[in-house]
Amino acid sequence: MTKSSNKYILMVIAAALLSACSITKKYERPTTLSTDKLYRDEVAADTTTIADMPWQSVFKDEKLNALIQKGLDNNLNLKNAIENIIQAQASLRQSKLAYYPTLNFDANVTRNKQSQAGLNFPPGININTLTTTYKLGLSTSWEADIWGKLSSSKRAALASYLATDAAKQAVQTQLIADIANNYFLLLSYDKSLKITEETLESRIKNVETIKALKEGAIVTGAAVVQSEANQHAAEVLIPDLKQSIRETENALNILLGQAPGAIDRGEMEAQIIPENLAVGVPSQLLQNRPDVRQAEFNFRVAFESTNLAKTYFYPSLTLTASGGFSNLELKDFFTNSIFYSIIGGLTQPIFNQGLNKMRLTTAQSQQLQAYNNFQQSLLIAGQEVSNALYSYEMASAKEDSRKKQIEALEKAVDYTQQLLEYSSATNYTDVLTSEQNLLAAQLSGINDNLQKLQAVVNLYRALGGGWK
Repeated sequence: MTKSSNKYILMVIAAALLSACSITKKYERPTTLSTDKLYRDEVAADTTTIADMPWQSVFKDEKLNALIQKGLDNNLNLKNAIENIIQAQASLRQSKLAYYPTLNFDANVTRNKQSQAGLNFPPGININTLTTTYKLGLSTSWEADIWGKLSSSKRAALASYLATDAAKQAVQTQLIADIANNYFLLLSYDKSLKITEETLESRIKNVETIKALKEGAIVTGAAVVQSEANQHAAEVLIPDLKQSIRETENALNILLGQAPGAIDRGEMEAQIIPENLAVGVPSQLLQNRPDVRQAEFNFRVAFESTNLAKTYFYPSLTLTASGGFSNLELKDFFTNSIFYSIIGGLTQPIFNQGLNKMRLTTAQSQQLQAYNNFQQSLLIAGQEVSNALYSYEMASAKEDSRKKQIEALEKAVDYTQQLLEYSSATNYTDVLTSEQNLLAAQLSGINDNLQKLQAVVNLYRALGGGWK
């Protein structure tokens, strides 16, 4: 290279060092992103949150905890999420190596024969035009990161890696919630089945009692038929409950990464709910919710992609060098056969069919989409926390009333049965109605308890618990 060209390259590099900071920008979380009022009707200043609790402390049932641990060990979706992390790690390592020059080794033998027909030699002169060239060399190439192109690529790869890690954490929190919710659902089916079977036994006895009363002319044949229909109404509930139990067990086994089979479990009455369901402040979702963190990392990837697109408008400086040995005779290969070259190249885009503008426009649009997704993830997180809190509050509000309702209906069943058996002050329709209402209230009470347990699970996940 000439002195003038060297001076030009040095001037370009100096100018680049002064202006590179204006070409690419440093990432900062957008100030337009707000977490205010994400929790509906909740005004909290305390940063204590159950999201910081390990899942082993939130759930006290040892059998449930054993299932959760098995799911974390074997769930196939979680394993795939881990593989995504491994792939992102490889991309990150590759982006770091881009700062270093490439190095290639080249060894070859070339045989070249040229036809004498095209050569202008006197007749009778025989020229041997078959030549063999032996070559052994190294070549290297290095691009100077004067505009931040490689730096932006590395930061984008890092953000992509962190996004896959957050995605794995999101899969884990959802897995824990799914296992717990299905486990509690299974316990509710167990309890519903138990109460229904007990009710069926009672109604079978009632049929015998009504038949005896008919023999005593206290009731009519209609009462006998009604009592039998009441018995069958309880019977038809049992197959549906057993089917629901079987399907829920199978669903749990999928989450555990194993074939269908029975699930070892406890009882609904033994479940313990954390006393303090602290939710912290909405801004903590930015650190605790894996899907929100994933959305922000994806936004950072798009941000760095925009930085990268800007650098294509500026010249790139590439240095290449090669050297080695080349000779026509193998025996003299290392004698007077050294060759080398050093080239500095400066490439400035002038016209490339609008590719650079298209690349920048696309990157800026994708960055805006990523920001919208980031903001959307926060809104969804706030909605889920609000819904889980309200579901828990409503389930708690029903507890006392449901308990009183069941107690009153149990007395109503006793009173109407006694009146039917010992006097004519009532008829079997009253007994039938009170029995049906009692079973419905008992099953609703189980659903109320299930709603409360699942609300705790959903609140824990909505706040970002389960991955720490």
